[in-house]
Amino acid sequence: MRDPERDAFDVRPDPDELLARLHEDGTSPRGRLRLYLGMAPGVGKTYRMLEEGHRRVGRGTDLVVGFAECHGRPNTIKLLEGLEQVPRTRVEYRGVTLEEMDTDAVIARRPTVVLVDELAHTNIPGSARSKRWEDVEAIRDAGIHVVTTLNIQHLEGVADAVATITGAPVNERIPDEVLRAADEIELVDMSPHALRQRMRHGNVYPPERTAIALDRFFTEANLTALREIALRMAALSVEGELEATGTSPIPLVTERVLVLVDEGRAAPRAVRRAARMAALLHGALIALVVESPAAARLPFDRQRDIAQALDDATDLGAEILHIEAEDAAAGLDAALQLRRPTHVVLAHEPSGGLARLRRGTLAEHLLRLDPDLEVHLVDVRRS
Repeated sequence: MRDPERDAFDVRPDPDELLARLHEDGTSPRGRLRLYLGMAPGVGKTYRMLEEGHRRVGRGTDLVVGFAECHGRPNTIKLLEGLEQVPRTRVEYRGVTLEEMDTDAVIARRPTVVLVDELAHTNIPGSARSKRWEDVEAIRDAGIHVVTTLNIQHLEGVADAVATITGAPVNERIPDEVLRAADEIELVDMSPHALRQRMRHGNVYPPERTAIALDRFFTEANLTALREIALRMAALSVEGELEATGTSPIPLVTERVLVLVDEGRAAPRAVRRAARMAALLHGALIALVVESPAAARLPFDRQRDIAQALDDATDLGAEILHIEAEDAAAGLDAALQLRRPTHVVLAHEPSGGLARLRRGTLAEHLLRLDPDLEVHLVDVRRS
């Protein structure tokens, strides 16, 4: 409960207004990015963004709406009342007049905060920038904070997996780095059943679109998979914040499965095994390539096999991690520091002599580095 007497004497400046003062001094830093992430349209991202706008305006922040897409939803439209909106720019395209966010006008207005909906939106051909996330970057470069929204399927790193799950192509995508570089991510969560009920009540799409949407994209199975992906991404974001502080004793929130992709014949099988493990653990999948002097001297056919294994890993949703190192052991050392995996999968090709010693030493080396690490060896002789 708030203490009125304490509030009366609390004269600390609002952080947004501190930024505004820096604007006036000509020393404005880059604007911060706050992102509302959701599993699918209709979970309430735009509504939450506009609610935040009202809270900020209520405490004196200079805030404008750069672009809000209400999709005809009455409750969302009502939230626009009382918020200053920067007029949109009108663009002629193939005989039709369309509207886009006027990025130049937002920058010229120089608010402290701007609300920008649908970060993955593709701008009309002929616009100054092809993507809305690029407009947002320009706004942040001007020292303006941005609050925005994003559906998980539009993230480049998961878009192909989502297309496979849902059977619907994902045409609008943003680079993973945009999400990783966000200062704050808030997950707007809702159970698949609750979202489907919202749709049936007409709170997402008009009646003529609802039945088709429920039978195709918005099935219980699709929404469950999308929700798991969104929850995983939000968890990874929290982990990143904890790791950046260097002070939290909290263990990893999610599992990370790292697979070494090398010239061995078992590498493709190792990739598939690692992908199944990551799926079962609801963890991240990372495919490591160590670019060593020895790897550079491999015959063309072996380098082609590595490239094919990496293509398979990409199709399975893996992050591809390239590390330059003297050998595989040094590359794995660096990968453990960069990604902190909980499981490592190695292709194991039984042989005698020095090759066997090298492969055995590699697994033992990892366990000496981190006794809690789980190392899995995949034998090429097994189907």
